[in-house]
Amino acid sequence: MSRTEGGTAPRPTLAQVAARAGVSLKTASRALGGESYVSEKTLASVLTAAAELDYQRNAAASLLASGRLADSIGLITGDVTNPFYSALAQAIEDEIRPRGMHLSVANSRESAEQEQHVAGDLADRQTTAVITVSAMTDHSGYAQLQARGIPVVFVDRPAENLAADSAVFDNHEGGRLAARHLIEAGHRRIAFIGDYAWLPTYRQRLAGMGEVLDETDAEWRDLLRTDAHDVASSRACMRDLLALDEPPTAVVAGNNRILLGVMEEVAERRDAPAVIGFDDPEWARVLGVSVVTGDVEDLGRQAARLAVARLGDRTRPVETVTVPMRLIARRSTTG
Repeated sequence: MSRTEGGTAPRPTLAQVAARAGVSLKTASRALGGESYVSEKTLASVLTAAAELDYQRNAAASLLASGRLADSIGLITGDVTNPFYSALAQAIEDEIRPRGMHLSVANSRESAEQEQHVAGDLADRQTTAVITVSAMTDHSGYAQLQARGIPVVFVDRPAENLAADSAVFDNHEGGRLAARHLIEAGHRRIAFIGDYAWLPTYRQRLAGMGEVLDETDAEWRDLLRTDAHDVASSRACMRDLLALDEPPTAVVAGNNRILLGVMEEVAERRDAPAVIGFDDPEWARVLGVSVVTGDVEDLGRQAARLAVARLGDRTRPVETVTVPMRLIARRSTTG
């Protein structure tokens, strides 16, 4: 490839990608734009050509050279009403603002279809990096954004079927911490009210709990409840558990919204079970609710750093940052 007078190679163009893939310029543009009516064979050819020409890395490099490093980073959350995502967004913004960037926040409503639409819209609006709390179980479609020179970072939920950076909590260890705490407190009938069964956070926390509980005489698998994504559904699950002939003596709530539903249901009961939740909302501290939690600010900052690093060097190895979780014991399990 020829060099410019300054000694640097010119940035590969879309026309060069199209020529290498053996397709028209318009088809290459459609493929990299994520339009649904491009065939899988054509899409694969265009993505391969883009990678071979280093179309991705140089797109990011041109932003650096122009002084417009990630004018806007897009954050896709599952539910903007959840305080967890507000804290996450604040941490990301705190990390990128000193670099002259600003944050755009969009909501997928935990819909894979909506997330795909939002991601495409952010790309079309020249967002220079995307951070997502993904509602998808297969992230291979994000390769189209990567091929357009847009780094994609996964936060809270790791990338699946895609080479991309991730920042996540150590949810497996979090599950172990919750289970071990309740076993040591003498509980043997332990319920777990979890989020959507497809969520990796749910699966990892469940696996960690099972690793501990299955080594004891605890009864717990028949007390497992899933798909409690909001306060109302988690409260219904708690009501169902309390109506059993032999209710659980302890309950693990899978996230902050589930924990709120659980606490609302047990608030007026004198025979309430011990309760421990994941995440640490401010009201949990006031009510003395035990939690397993990670540093949300650290998680957000790590995700932002991964996005900035990927903009600066597209060839760096894919990285997963795992933020530890810790147990905070309060009177809901110790009193």
